[in-house]
Amino acid sequence: MKRARALARLNGRILHVFSQRTTAALRAALPLRLALPHLEPVLALNVVKEVRKDSLVILRACQLAADVPSAWTDVLSQLLEATKEIDRSFLTRVGKFPVGIVIRYEEVAPIRARRIKLLYDAVAKTTTTENSRRGLRRALRTTFSRGEFEQLLNQLFRLYAEETRSLSRSVRLPALLVPLRELIAQELLNVMLRVARPLALEITATAFDPAAADTAPATAS
Repeated sequence: MKRARALARLNGRILHVFSQRTTAALRAALPLRLALPHLEPVLALNVVKEVRKDSLVILRACQLAADVPSAWTDVLSQLLEATKEIDRSFLTRVGKFPVGIVIRYEEVAPIRARRIKLLYDAVAKTTTTENSRRGLRRALRTTFSRGEFEQLLNQLFRLYAEETRSLSRSVRLPALLVPLRELIAQELLNVMLRVARPLALEITATAFDPAAADTAPATAS
């Protein structure tokens, strides 16, 4: 499980950088700048939630790779149920702030299922028996072309952003900003996507730099 833990740590660093850069970009965007005092604590807790969920998927993918293959519908059902437990912990922590949140599972579940599948498959490919003998960066380069890896990151970032947009639509806002709720949610998505592309390029360049050491890609902010 050494490779799984390394992937989970790498994923966690990437998501934290994505969240930090998103928050920095939000400070320059209206009407998001007005809503930021209400969004920022939610976004800070949200990234912790997402890191926990992704770590669960990564560890499960590595664990099941060594066992008898299970039907994907069963695996997905188990993972979705486990993520709801993480959601409940998140809602408990958010409840300590003057912020109201409702997770709209009818909207979130399809997005979450796509992200789980994408991440699960990527991890399964990266943790084959042959790849387990390689360093993490080399395993990534062996598994994906440069374009494929960049596309994978962009897709994962987009799905993260879409789920975050859904969450933002449930944040309790001052009466003055309530009419702008949908505009704020859409602009949040737009900002996250603008942040995602250069970050995906940066991480890909680090992972595929032939002069770099055979370690996990850096995610310096």
